[in-house]
Amino acid sequence: MNSYFNFEDTYTNLPKCFFTEQEIKKVSLPGLVIFNDKLAKSLNINIPSNDKSEMAKILSGNFNDKKMNTYAQAYAGHQFGHFTNLGDGRAIMLGEHVSKCGKRYDIQLKGSGITPYSRRGDGKAALGPMLREYIISEAVHHLNIPTTRSLSVIKTGEDVFREKKLQGSILTRIASSHIRVGTFQYAAAQQDTKILRSLFDYTVKRHYSDIKNSEEISIKLLKEFSLKQINLIINWMRVGFIHGVMNTDNMTLSGETIDYGPCAFMNSYDPNTKFSSIDHMGRYSYKNQPIIAQWNIARFAETLLPLISSDLNEAIKKAEDVIKSMPETYKTNWLNMMKKKLGLIDNDSEDENIINSLLSWMEKNNADFTNTFVDLMNEENLDQSIYKSQEFKSWFKIYKKRKLSKNFSKSKSLKLMKENNPIIIPRNHIVENVLSSAEERDLNPLKKFLKVLENPYDNNVKIPSYFKIDIKSDQPYMTFCGT
Repeated sequence: MNSYFNFEDTYTNLPKCFFTEQEIKKVSLPGLVIFNDKLAKSLNINIPSNDKSEMAKILSGNFNDKKMNTYAQAYAGHQFGHFTNLGDGRAIMLGEHVSKCGKRYDIQLKGSGITPYSRRGDGKAALGPMLREYIISEAVHHLNIPTTRSLSVIKTGEDVFREKKLQGSILTRIASSHIRVGTFQYAAAQQDTKILRSLFDYTVKRHYSDIKNSEEISIKLLKEFSLKQINLIINWMRVGFIHGVMNTDNMTLSGETIDYGPCAFMNSYDPNTKFSSIDHMGRYSYKNQPIIAQWNIARFAETLLPLISSDLNEAIKKAEDVIKSMPETYKTNWLNMMKKKLGLIDNDSEDENIINSLLSWMEKNNADFTNTFVDLMNEENLDQSIYKSQEFKSWFKIYKKRKLSKNFSKSKSLKLMKENNPIIIPRNHIVENVLSSAEERDLNPLKKFLKVLENPYDNNVKIPSYFKIDIKSDQPYMTFCGT
């Protein structure tokens, strides 16, 4: 396997409680569905792309390599607010691949069978959800948002039983690491400071090496991690992405988006938008994402208390100071992001009112979130009927006056808008159509769609079917977790 990957494992140097060695069960008839050749080349992964049979064997786990110590990770997490012990219930780590530039990446097989953490699950995955993760994670990457990525999807030749019989599948996921807030919660639950310290030191070395010599390093990590998460959520909000399952086990210390189960992109602007079939109360709705991020980070802070200070009250006070500062930091960064979407240069006391007035109009008129900003970027599009109301005209007049008043540069303003407003997002109805075709063995729509998603900010893309909303888009769209 090391002829294909440059494995150099470090996670297994942690205490044994963090993982369980797990042999990968071979599948009956592995077949390649899709392989991310560009990603493989960028990471110096040398899987022979001209031999699909060999690729399928490698990327399904159907190999014999006694030198490899594959394993499943243990972690815990708050799921919809309720704490529970978890772990990789259907994912097995192949190892840590180190690229030529020295960057380390986890290589994980998702859907590869039962592990000690599977509980009542079968450890398997179906083709549709694995292709969904491939599509959305690649879309998020090309939208310039930190994310885990997908190297391949393999059909196993075996059936998976959910509500109905489905095609079994394995996805190869690439991540900077799979260390989660839930991993720290698991460590804290061991009630052994040495175990917690070992994970802390490992995480700092792997993801925050620039703070290793900082005073009050635990507080420094909390601050740095908080800022990463704030910026990640702001990027989600920027493009109308709704993660759908922001449990603490789905928040990574690397600051990458992870787990593409009930996620989707918003069409008409509505802060209450949610898609998950099990999120009945809207806990993880669009508007709640920054609130939940703060809640999750507070849970992370709790795990660090023994490392912050031996005086518990002092530790709580220092952690609370960081957590309490988050809303203001988020608001400042969110305003800056929204100003970029509107091409506003410098600062003005009326900027927040201009932004909120537009969002209010969008919500009342069911305006498409993505296309509204595209139309403002290409003002010739504003002749559509939705923009004929007096309310919008009044707002637009104020917006134009503000836009032209502060060191205005047409080129700089347009550049800001082009960099922050995608033309193309993975529209829900297109994702579903592509998945249906792929499940019927027609991969052409999938490949074409992935190609379009590579250039989401390209204003020259003339493919109306990819950026127009579905006429049925007002019907409730539902996604599912853990399929």
